Amino acid sequence: MVWIWLGVVLTLTLIELATTDLVTIWYIASALVSLILSLFVKQFFIQFLVFVILGTFLLITTRKYLVKFFNSKKERTNLDRVIGMTAIVTEEIRKNKPGEVKVDGKKWTAYSDKKISVDRTVKVLSIDGVKLKVEEVDD
Repeated sequence: MVWIWLGVVLTLTLIELATTDLVTIWYIASALVSLILSLFVKQFFIQFLVFVILGTFLLITTRKYLVKFFNSKKERTNLDRVIGMTAIVTEEIRKNKPGEVKVDGKKWTAYSDKKISVDRTVKVLSIDGVKLKVEEVDD
């Protein structure tokens, strides 16, 4: 039975390396436990039951944390880098009517919760589709 579990561990490891999406990592751990268990318990049914229950338990209890840990290094794109920058209003922004700002040498459609006049300085808060959400900066 040790060889069966070793084969399962190697197969699941290859799948995990090929996908890199944390698909089988929990079952790799449970297969290792079943491999060790096979040295002491000869009934394959019990080994398999431990494999399935432990793997499912680990998946349910730890997936959210591992995904958050491995995906925490988000790289900023060219668009993301304008967030936090200051811009100059080139076309008046009204509460329900977008205007235009120039940031990093490019013109963007922008909107705000308040009216902002031309030539005022604003800070980019976020990107919503192709529009920037901005707020006026006190000079």
